[in-house]
Amino acid sequence: MPTRATDARRAAVLGKPIAHSLSPVLHRAAYDELGLTKWSYERFEVDEAALPGFLGTLGPEWAGLSLTMPLKRAVIPLVDEISESAASVDAVNTVVLTEDGRRLGDNTDIPGMVAALREHGIEQVGSAAILGAGATASSALAALARICTGEVVAYVRSAERAAEMRHWGERLDVEVRTADWADAEQALHAPLVIATTPAGTTDALAAAVPERPTTLFDVLYHPWPTALAARWSMFGGAVVSGLDLLVHQAVLQVEQMTGHAPAPLDAMRRAGEKALAER
Repeated sequence: MPTRATDARRAAVLGKPIAHSLSPVLHRAAYDELGLTKWSYERFEVDEAALPGFLGTLGPEWAGLSLTMPLKRAVIPLVDEISESAASVDAVNTVVLTEDGRRLGDNTDIPGMVAALREHGIEQVGSAAILGAGATASSALAALARICTGEVVAYVRSAERAAEMRHWGERLDVEVRTADWADAEQALHAPLVIATTPAGTTDALAAAVPERPTTLFDVLYHPWPTALAARWSMFGGAVVSGLDLLVHQAVLQVEQMTGHAPAPLDAMRRAGEKALAER
């Protein structure tokens, strides 16, 4: 049931480091738009060791938590139940705190990726490429499990990372082939390219963008645009940004924590864009 505007509730984002997080901006914008004047959303720097103690301090006024690194796996033993989406990648980025004291873990990154792609007209692809092999890459694979009908090629830097991606492919029932990062330029010819690497990692690939690029999903949002995204746009390709992902996953969090749906996507995006412009 949707929460009344007069109900004082709390939510927050946890992680370490956390000062950079845009989550407070997005969630507060949603509360303003929804008229939830008594709701607050904060950020707390919490690592794995401090997480159990932090959760133990939460009273009945708490509605939910957003989790970023390094807590997405550390929280799993501390919740009462996790969704199928979260279990599929062993990662929880959302904890909903129920009125009866239960902690429900979910992963909104995966459906957030699907929603961000759908917003840009990508409903289904025959194949795709992933740049990188970290935690975000496993979420990308889980998203592709819903929309990709064929092979996914993951470009990685080590045999260990290659093995990890093949493991996730088997677990998620996605056909995954791995390739060496030295050949990453080949990824840019795929119908959908998902870049999941840290800032600067794909800059050297910008010069290799083809004349008619398709769709690039770059999970970064600051600094933006990345060199790869800028070149992709210059050549007329479609670009989905990390802010698109951040907003769509936050929309799902707001809906789960407040009970109000749909959450105000446009207002949240405007708030995120304004905050990034001021950085």
